[in-house]
Amino acid sequence: MRYVRVLDNITSKITKDGVSELGEGYASTQDLEKADAILIRASDINDIEFPPRLRCIARSGSGVNNIPFERAARQGIVVFNAPGANSNAVKELVVGMMLANSRDVLGGMNWCREHADDEDVTKGAERNKKAFVGREVYGKKVGIIGAGNIGSKVANAMAALGARVFWYDPYLSVEHALAISPNVTRVTDLDDLVRDCDYLTLHVPSKEDTVHMIGEEQIFRMNKGAMLLNYARADIVDEQAVAHALEIGHLSRFCTDFATPATMHMKNAIVTPHMGACTREAEQNCAQMAIGEMKDYLRYGTIRNSVNYPDADFGPCRFDGRICVLHANKPNMIGQITSILADADLNIQKMANEAQGDNAYTMVDFSGELDDPTTERLRGISGVYLVRVLEP
Repeated sequence: MRYVRVLDNITSKITKDGVSELGEGYASTQDLEKADAILIRASDINDIEFPPRLRCIARSGSGVNNIPFERAARQGIVVFNAPGANSNAVKELVVGMMLANSRDVLGGMNWCREHADDEDVTKGAERNKKAFVGREVYGKKVGIIGAGNIGSKVANAMAALGARVFWYDPYLSVEHALAISPNVTRVTDLDDLVRDCDYLTLHVPSKEDTVHMIGEEQIFRMNKGAMLLNYARADIVDEQAVAHALEIGHLSRFCTDFATPATMHMKNAIVTPHMGACTREAEQNCAQMAIGEMKDYLRYGTIRNSVNYPDADFGPCRFDGRICVLHANKPNMIGQITSILADADLNIQKMANEAQGDNAYTMVDFSGELDDPTTERLRGISGVYLVRVLEP
């Protein structure tokens, strides 16, 4: 039996009893010392000490700032996330915000509420509707920064609405590039992307090279009256520059999912409470992906969508056993591992070694009988964090 510490009531979002989705051979536990895995959504576990038994942490979502994944890596704990599982939910909200705020729907709704007790509200509405004249997105220039899971969907949706859509992403994978409509144009320079934009929407992670990537210089290359949307991370934009552009009317709207002290006092800022992924469907998709990643790792050693270790997938083991070694990415690790296995007269049937940053993962399927002294020799290699032995 494998035990899972479930935080944030994740599984109850997709099952009636909150446990059955884990499947046969798995059980939920409140005892962290007993847990083989942690399922998590929003809880902050940066200060938690992880027990020796813990093998993985699966995040039901994409961001992992609530998990000490670098420290976990050095303990041989694989951290998974669920990239793309909530992308459609975010796409729909971003597109909806573009359309609704282009037409000042909120202003019109507020006018109606403010005049709810006026007996002539119907005539008044007809007289005042011109105060809410907006614009259409058809034919307008839309810039997409970051064309991954979310950005590519936003780009395709806006192209389908007749906008002129351009995207910029120097790190785009082939998979996501192929998902982008041929009606969307790639731009290789950020300045060229933002120039004359009517709408600019951000879909990049917060990293050293993306923090404040949108500041005064980029904003004032956009058309006067343009709309800026940030449903990525709060620090992607220079909030002081955004506030100034809104105040003088160069930006007509700033739509953001991040209620920071600065955004809450900006003129014409439309702020939502980090709700981009808040749909029943997105929560279900994220939970199912995280659970699947966790179970495949615990059973087969498969790594998929990890933030601290490389991908590796051998499928089910067809030989006598499988050894999974989580270790530092440094020279002669493979040589030491294979030498120890050779000394034990084990025949390597299948082997892979992958690296990601400072960490690496070696999988070996073998024939023969693996004894405890050989396993201990593997664990004694300098730079080895964890050795797992899996049976077929």
